Amino acid sequence: METLPIVSQSPFPGEFRVMYCGDCVTFTLTLSAKAKGEAWIRTNLGSAAISRKEIIRRIERDEIKLDEAWYDIKMSPEGDLNFKIVLPLHETGFFQAKCFFTPEHSHTPIWPSGDNTIFNVEPAGTCCANIIYNAFVRQFGKSKSDAAQEKDISSIIKKLDTKGYTVIPESGKFRDLKKQVEFIFSDLGCRVLHLLPIHPTPTTYARMGRFGSPYAALNFTEVDPALAEFDPSATPLEQFMELVDMVHFHNGYLFMDIAINHTGWAASIHETHPEWLVRGEDGKIQAPGAWGVIWADLTKLDYSNIDIWKYMADVFLLWCHRGVDGFRCDAGYMIPVNAWEYIVAKVRVEYPETLFFLEGLGGKVEVTRQILSKANFNWAYSELFQNYTQQEITNYLPTAFDISNSCGPLIHFAETHDNNRLASVSKLYAKMRTSLCALFSVSGGFGFANGVEWFATQKIDVHESSGLRWGNKDNQVDHISKLNLILKTHPTFLGTACLSLIQKNQSDSLVLLRYNKEYEKRVLVLVNLDCENSNETTWKDGDAGINDNMLFDLISGSKIKIQKLGDLSMIRLAPGQTLALTSDMDDIKALDLQKQIKVQSRRTSIYKS
Repeated sequence: METLPIVSQSPFPGEFRVMYCGDCVTFTLTLSAKAKGEAWIRTNLGSAAISRKEIIRRIERDEIKLDEAWYDIKMSPEGDLNFKIVLPLHETGFFQAKCFFTPEHSHTPIWPSGDNTIFNVEPAGTCCANIIYNAFVRQFGKSKSDAAQEKDISSIIKKLDTKGYTVIPESGKFRDLKKQVEFIFSDLGCRVLHLLPIHPTPTTYARMGRFGSPYAALNFTEVDPALAEFDPSATPLEQFMELVDMVHFHNGYLFMDIAINHTGWAASIHETHPEWLVRGEDGKIQAPGAWGVIWADLTKLDYSNIDIWKYMADVFLLWCHRGVDGFRCDAGYMIPVNAWEYIVAKVRVEYPETLFFLEGLGGKVEVTRQILSKANFNWAYSELFQNYTQQEITNYLPTAFDISNSCGPLIHFAETHDNNRLASVSKLYAKMRTSLCALFSVSGGFGFANGVEWFATQKIDVHESSGLRWGNKDNQVDHISKLNLILKTHPTFLGTACLSLIQKNQSDSLVLLRYNKEYEKRVLVLVNLDCENSNETTWKDGDAGINDNMLFDLISGSKIKIQKLGDLSMIRLAPGQTLALTSDMDDIKALDLQKQIKVQSRRTSIYKS
């Protein structure tokens, strides 16, 4: 009796990979011994439309999923033991594949040990420079430059409050933010404008804070009229779409924040679908919460009811029709993975490159992985902004890098509306943390809240309208612009780059190696996390793959001398100093050229307008 061969596969069975439209993936099947027969690959790559329809019909028609998207492709022999096939990735989506060998005169396939290989294929345009500017429209009014109210006005408001009046100052408008789009995209160099929720907000009933929280949505399909100026020629929704058009004019993406896990009190859904509310045994409507805090101004929706999945899918599609390019899904980990799988599939039937961004802070890591993979979200929040010491960051980043490379990029935010302002500690600290989040990003996944560039110190309170210090002469606008230019142009910030921490000493500093094998480019990112004391940091030359005594800083363009101690390299970093070091002077020249092109393009844009 003939002994059957053992088969092995590359990529490995059970491996997860993030790849991009336009990439090609090579599969090889290797036999342990020579045998007659054929090799095949079974996959649903290229069948995104069929897979999505199966997901939708399972929910809408209660059909059994038949896996009609799967098919077999014959592999080509490469010698006696190997078979090979190269498949193009031309669709976004969640895909699986596995090779097998069928011996001659047999219909029983021999499979390699392990699960299917998983591919999360992202839009080609997201392979780098996924730089997000988070804007709270309300803050672009009078509080943009200074939130401080005159004392006499403040005292009047307090008197009216005590008498039961509702006092809500004027909000910033869509058109106020529209005026700053040129600055956000051209000057700062961002690629995504992410808006905090723009839905109608409680103004009287169950209002919390001076303005009420935008996360307490009263209607998911409407915009808050407080965010529009009165104009008989343009409705509030049309003014929102003016902003969308301006973002698209600058080749940017417009993301809106949407919190479908909950609503505000007295939301329209309460009237039309009271059965969608979660109630306790006593009949009381439940409020959601996290981290031991109850969000009392919100009401929780019941996702055990599949009808709400269908309703929300239509909500997302409506905003896509209105030009929205992506969604930041607040508290997304609280929604069942299967519900997200359906909603995303429903949207991608019509808008296959719509981006879904998970806010999973406080949720389990495994849930984040599932939503990025099975539900096919594109990005998720990184928790780097909540890790501060060398030990905390060193412990956290390997997991972040693994999720980014296998499921979907985690976006490093320098600041969010949930945290105190970096500049409230110090401007040097703000600059260091901004640099850290940008230069440690995967696929250039870097974000920051409005005001970071101006060293704003007042925490963003979603119930109020804190100041941004807009136009502050002491700022980091040029610094952020340079960071973003590096993220956009240097090959080590592409999604294909490998990242590894290689610091060898215990000082409060980090050394990150960024390596792009395809371009043979390396960058060492050095950060002193201590903003009060200088620190020596060391790394092994062998780990870095760089042996030069003189390196060049991409940020400043300066020459940096490196001290050698045997096979170790060492440098003393000033308090809060960040460096992005290359051994190739041509990298500096390339950045200078890109900066000149950017300046010229900016001048041309101003001239045309």
